Amino acid sequence: MYGKKSFGTVLRGLRQRGRLTMEELAEASGVSVRAIGDMERGRSLVPQRRTVVALAEGLGLADDEREALLATARAARPTRAVAVAGTVVPPRSVGDFTGRAPELALLRAAAERVRADGGATVWVVSGPPGCGKTTLALKAAADLAEGFPDGCFVVDLHGVDGPVDTGEALLKLLKALGVSDRRLAQEDPQGRAGLLRALLGDRRCLVVLDNARDERQVRELLPAGGRSLVLVTSRRPLTGLEDVGRLPLTEMTQEEAVGLLRRILGAERADAEAAAVARVAELCGRLPLALRVAGNWLTVRSGWTVEHLVRRLADEERRLGALAAGDVRVEAAFELSYRQLTGQAARMLRLLSLVPGPDMTAAYGAALTATDAFEAEDVMEELVEAGLLQATFAGRYQLHDLLRLFGRARLPRDEEPGEREAAEDRLRAWLLETAVVAGRWYQPEYGAPPPSWQGLVPLESAEEARTWLQNEAPSWLAALRGAHRRGEDAQLLRTTRAMEWFVNLWVHWGHWPEVFRLGVVSAAALDDHDMRAFHHNMLSWSLSCESRYREAVEQAAEGLRFARRAGNVPQQASALTLAAWARSALGEVREAADTSLAAIGLYEETDDREGWLGAMFTHGTSLRLLGRAEEAVILHQRVVDFLDAPDCPVSGHLAAMNRANATRALGRSYAELLRWREAADHYRDALTLSGRLGMPHIEGSTFVYLGEALIELGETDEARSCLRQAVALGEAVDGKDLKTARRLLATLPAA
Repeated sequence: MYGKKSFGTVLRGLRQRGRLTMEELAEASGVSVRAIGDMERGRSLVPQRRTVVALAEGLGLADDEREALLATARAARPTRAVAVAGTVVPPRSVGDFTGRAPELALLRAAAERVRADGGATVWVVSGPPGCGKTTLALKAAADLAEGFPDGCFVVDLHGVDGPVDTGEALLKLLKALGVSDRRLAQEDPQGRAGLLRALLGDRRCLVVLDNARDERQVRELLPAGGRSLVLVTSRRPLTGLEDVGRLPLTEMTQEEAVGLLRRILGAERADAEAAAVARVAELCGRLPLALRVAGNWLTVRSGWTVEHLVRRLADEERRLGALAAGDVRVEAAFELSYRQLTGQAARMLRLLSLVPGPDMTAAYGAALTATDAFEAEDVMEELVEAGLLQATFAGRYQLHDLLRLFGRARLPRDEEPGEREAAEDRLRAWLLETAVVAGRWYQPEYGAPPPSWQGLVPLESAEEARTWLQNEAPSWLAALRGAHRRGEDAQLLRTTRAMEWFVNLWVHWGHWPEVFRLGVVSAAALDDHDMRAFHHNMLSWSLSCESRYREAVEQAAEGLRFARRAGNVPQQASALTLAAWARSALGEVREAADTSLAAIGLYEETDDREGWLGAMFTHGTSLRLLGRAEEAVILHQRVVDFLDAPDCPVSGHLAAMNRANATRALGRSYAELLRWREAADHYRDALTLSGRLGMPHIEGSTFVYLGEALIELGETDEARSCLRQAVALGEAVDGKDLKTARRLLATLPAA
């Protein structure tokens, strides 16, 4: 109806046709005189639909003219994406975009809430270099653009390589939004920021502020509310910004990483070497930038097999150098962030690359840098802010595998000669010393650390000690291996000796044979017969826990041999007890009974009641297996009575553990006698006792035994519940017990 006339020209013509002044139209429509004047002169953007409707009503337009005016307004609005403030492409969908479904769904839901006037208008997408922040933001912008009809804009702020001035970005955004040069000249920087907030608040725009350096660079570019959506990407989490949504991005899942490589390589080629493709994904740390570089290498070098690339990437010292394609280098992406760090933070990044475990606490940083934990935490938080260290949970941090290699490569370049070795020595010494103090919580002759001990972590209770030993096991085990390589035999033996009683709380860790085999080697190097006897015996115990009973018998024999050389009677008794345990499992029950009885005699000879309790348990088990269950009941009850005596010399963890074992053994003996009710009662008591201790391997087997007893008693509902609880404990339970639980569950009628 109005042809190609501008909205301002049409509006002025309609107002004049109706013989209205600007003041009269303002009064009739509720739109300000200044706004009407700016629209007619083309000094402002075309208004939102609700403003056009108000003007049409003020002008008294018929329906067809109102729709024509609305159409003129829509035609005048920018409807395509615009790239501003740098050499960037408009929002587009990445052709081989893969994965990130939860993240895209979150941004899609955020956009819906914004359009409904009910959600955060700003979202910060943060994460380490190369994790795909920009790609995700562009993909989201392309997918969501139709919902923001007033324009979609991309601003590359170049946060890590020559940041764009905020004023420049602000100016170009306003021009992209249609603000005239004349109007811009009338406003100072503060006024321009206010104008941008007003425009984004009034319109439905989608803005991507890509690669922000810090909060200050973007703060004046953000709306205070309204129906526009702004996505900010940054290596930093920009924690100083308020009232924003946050989407932290990390590496892809293994499935997503393989999927991306498959998209780049093509399904046929990828599927032909599926295992090698999966390995490339792992070696790239599932980092999108590294995956794209690796995929591009294979695409360009079509004669290469994927396995050939695997071999190149498997060399840690060359991996980062291999992850380069043309001018795209993974190492260069890390370098940009590294250069922005303070000296303390850069040094911390380098030294954290030496941590052997998958994650760490601030105490690791303190040990490496010879500072206290609070100071180390402050520096590590700087690395988190820089996107180079990930804060996970409960005060723990993770360093991406490729960043670990980057930090390690910087050590010889940026550290003084010998500093790496000194830092490794500090870390190893701290890990092993803390392991000794934590393990000794469970040794009757030690218990709590002495008041003089000053550690980097709190070990004020046995539970704290247990938590530390289990959480930091990958690291202190690696430190133990390091001590072995360096011939630090005395420190190694102090550590392994401290684990004597803690091992019962973590029977199925899986590394105890290695721990005590290292102890055997160190004890031999020092020619210490007492320590050789102890470590052969502990190795026997650990092998029995893995059902390697014949090897366990052989190690117990070695323990006995060295204990006799040393004249160490308690270790002789220990060797006999351990041999008896393994022989029982091998079906050599008569030999087991004789051997365990001999062990009891030796323990009583030396009045070693801690060891005596274990020998009594083993002998009682042998009697039950020999069909002498009534004698077994008497023996196990004797143990319980001994522990219940007010003057019992055994207390604490050892007493509780032996009481749980003896009570469960009583249940098994009563079951052998077909006295199922008494058996079930003792199993329930044993469950209570082992539950307090946190001994899932005992709980699991006891649930199975109780389930069997309840089936015999016809109480199938409770039996089913017990067996399911055993299965739920999973790998913490012995494999044979799990099989029994599943087999019995299959025999029960459906609930």
